Amino acid sequence: MVLNHQFLQLHFKSNDPPSKGRPPYQALVFIGYDNTSERYVAHWIDVFGGRYSETLGFGRPEGNSVKFLFEYPDGPFTNTMTYHPQTDSWTFLLRQKTPTGAWTDFAQETLKRKI
Repeated sequence: MVLNHQFLQLHFKSNDPPSKGRPPYQALVFIGYDNTSERYVAHWIDVFGGRYSETLGFGRPEGNSVKFLFEYPDGPFTNTMTYHPQTDSWTFLLRQKTPTGAWTDFAQETLKRKI
């Protein structure tokens, strides 16, 4: 928790080698709760720069999940974060909407707490 316990900070850092001249993926994510709108907000800042970090994601909890919707300049993108208490892990399902209107899986990641 950071910034007076207002945000949960996540730091993602890829262990994969750089590909096609791109740096390894890295992101800082700040997730906070907006009491007025009763929803979560996600600030996602990563190696892709300011164009994509200007878009906030918004989501509401449903059970052990929060589905964030990001309205990026090139189309909608979701990240559904689901907590699994039995393994103390999270699954992130990232999906994007194609120009034809179909939703496709972009990536799925399983995260465990670094101890």
